[in-house]
Amino acid sequence: MPRVLILTDGKAGHENQSRAFAMSIGCEAEVLPVRFRFKGAKALSYLLDRLGAASTALLSPPPGGLPARGRFDAVIGTGSGVFYAAKAIARRLGVPCGVVLYPRGYSLRGFGCILAPSFDRPAARANVVPVPVNLTSADAAFYASATKEFLKRHPAPRKPAAAVILGGPNKIAGMDAAWARAQLERVFAETEGCERWITTSRRTPPEVEAVVDSFPFDWKLVYSRDRFNPIPAFVSLASRLFVSAESTGMLSEAVTFGKSAVSILDNLGRGKSKFHRFVAGLVEAGAASIFAPGAPVCSKKIDLSPQFARAAGLLRLRQPAGEA
Repeated sequence: MPRVLILTDGKAGHENQSRAFAMSIGCEAEVLPVRFRFKGAKALSYLLDRLGAASTALLSPPPGGLPARGRFDAVIGTGSGVFYAAKAIARRLGVPCGVVLYPRGYSLRGFGCILAPSFDRPAARANVVPVPVNLTSADAAFYASATKEFLKRHPAPRKPAAAVILGGPNKIAGMDAAWARAQLERVFAETEGCERWITTSRRTPPEVEAVVDSFPFDWKLVYSRDRFNPIPAFVSLASRLFVSAESTGMLSEAVTFGKSAVSILDNLGRGKSKFHRFVAGLVEAGAASIFAPGAPVCSKKIDLSPQFARAAGLLRLRQPAGEA
């Protein structure tokens, strides 16, 4: 089995996407933390990269030093904190590098493969592989274990379940008590005969959590009081999923795994941001619908195996068994 070196900037969301990438192309992985050596080194890396100088001199020596040549078949990483490091360390090891997310500001040359979200409008290049969603865990054992833990908290659900996943406001999306109440009233009206579950997130405002508390959910997690993550179990078990529109990671998980029909709770309003493009892409693919009276129920799942097969080829890695 091929081995890849995952570079991490310490952000769990980035490292998890790299792990999902490695698993999906059938590779064993080892993780190496990386960071720039001094303040201003990242800004300098953009200039040096444009000059074709990908040097590990800009990076702090990692614990235990860099691995020797021959141990890994490729280097991969996610996010702007590792794009330059991926090029530099891959060159040092004499292997190709693959990155997740679009490396805006860096030259596309030198990357063996770039898994770039379509909603970031990546350039059309031979080494760029557009993907319609964020990468999420592809490990069936992870979902099975998470579901088992959820069922310890909520044994033997009595009916089909409808689950709500709420994120929170950002520069593009709003979320207040009035919006939450209106959405949850409609969810309850739409899901007669179902169990209703809900989880909030670290971004959910307290006034929205108060609204959540006022509804008679069969199972409820309020993030400010409990850090358990029920989302893998929701994705695995629920027949309907209702997810707030700005939650790109949670929506990505919902439209790529499980069998749930996915409805998007629209808190974006009008605009042309990447969040709008992301949601529009899911609707166009038939993987989700905007929650509204008479909206279709969409349970189609997005299959990323063609993109992963192309990425493995660009990185010159053997295909997992059963892949073309």
